[in-house]
Amino acid sequence: MHHSSFFCCLLIVTLQLIKQSAGVELTFELADNARQCFYEDIAKGKQSTLEFQVVTGGHYDVDLVVENPNGLVLYHGMKKQFDTFKWTADTSGSYSFCFSNEFSTFSHKLIYFDFQAGEEPPLPGVSEHATALTKMEHTAVNLHENLNQVIDAQTHYRLNEATGRKRAEDLNHRVMYWSIGETFVILMVTVGQVFILKNFFTDRKSTIST
Repeated sequence: MHHSSFFCCLLIVTLQLIKQSAGVELTFELADNARQCFYEDIAKGKQSTLEFQVVTGGHYDVDLVVENPNGLVLYHGMKKQFDTFKWTADTSGSYSFCFSNEFSTFSHKLIYFDFQAGEEPPLPGVSEHATALTKMEHTAVNLHENLNQVIDAQTHYRLNEATGRKRAEDLNHRVMYWSIGETFVILMVTVGQVFILKNFFTDRKSTIST
């Protein structure tokens, strides 16, 4: 009974830590001919990861530029649908990552990105001592890592579902417009055939009467 209560408490703490993990996760809309920049202060030697994906819009592509505080370009991706960039800060300061849709003249883009700076803080009471971890502490750490992986997988599944749904809606609209246009053409051809046949019999009747 004691172990069950302890395990439940660890599960609650783990879930709370996942919600409070360092980093930024954001989905935003980028208009056509627009550029949106984000800034983050990063200490020297800290490892950072930036992952992004274009969810909807146009050809599902966007430009991305990552610069250090001195203006040095660390990453330059052109017309990328998705990508992941990892780097270690060579100097302390404000790093910028700018998304650009300036090459598009009419397509709005919906962009998701996940930015993580530094390592995730350890579980309280687990990694704070210098002695070897107990079996229960190892279980808590493994559970925490697995839950993080589940959250990442769910995020990507939601993004893929949103992208697939948007493409299906666009295809449905195209099929509908094509069907409307095809129906209009059929009606015009039918009316034209009736008009031609009517004129044909009218001209023939006039010839016979003469």
